[in-house]
Amino acid sequence: MKLKSKLLLALLATSAAAFAQTAPAAPESTLGYNVGVASEYRYRGIAQTKGDPALQGGVDYANTNGFYAGAWGSTIKWIKEAGTDVKGPVELDIYGGYKFEAAGLAYDVGYLRYEYVGNTYNKIAGNVNANTDEAYGAVTAGPATLKYSYAFSDLFGTANSKGSTYWDLSATFDLGEGYSLVPHAGRQVIKNSANSYTDIALTLNKDLGDGLAASAAFISTNAKNNAYYSANNSSYNTAKNALVLGVKYSF
Repeated sequence: MKLKSKLLLALLATSAAAFAQTAPAAPESTLGYNVGVASEYRYRGIAQTKGDPALQGGVDYANTNGFYAGAWGSTIKWIKEAGTDVKGPVELDIYGGYKFEAAGLAYDVGYLRYEYVGNTYNKIAGNVNANTDEAYGAVTAGPATLKYSYAFSDLFGTANSKGSTYWDLSATFDLGEGYSLVPHAGRQVIKNSANSYTDIALTLNKDLGDGLAASAAFISTNAKNNAYYSANNSSYNTAKNALVLGVKYSF
């Protein structure tokens, strides 16, 4: 009996050691970069580049404990288009937050700063500096995500708009062979303004491999007949329907 016991213990010890060597390692913190170009830059359904192409890129850090931070930038034209002798050619988004899971749901809470580098949007009568601060929270169940954003500052240069909100409902469906389909509906409520609106989008993504991805998005809003969204130097309707094509490389 003693011999059998010793043999059993030896086998268990050997098995445990083998399992320890082959068990998957804990996920590591990640640092990633991305660069891309889009046929135009749309945000919450509204044109940011007057229908012209945009150069974009960013960096993201994710810690194993759920905390993350990043920065993303894009060329823009909407500030310059808003008036004479006004500048602000670049948008820089700086963000950080925390992701976790509970009761079968995934959560994401964080803070986002939209920095319109060197912008002079406040030179236009009735407007303020375009820089904006928002806090957000999101919950994901299966393929669907509901996100809520709240502005702690005036929203994108609109005076007296602190407390503006944006609701974002979207889903991601894996179609196989690297394709995914993302339907979206959003509601931008601008505090103390008659220019609130709803936007919808349908995006088809394709993973091309080796970090390269392409996308095509059809975007529409119910603000296309609101003169506020074409009150710019070129009278370009920033809320009209659009098909936006993009290519991004992540590494």
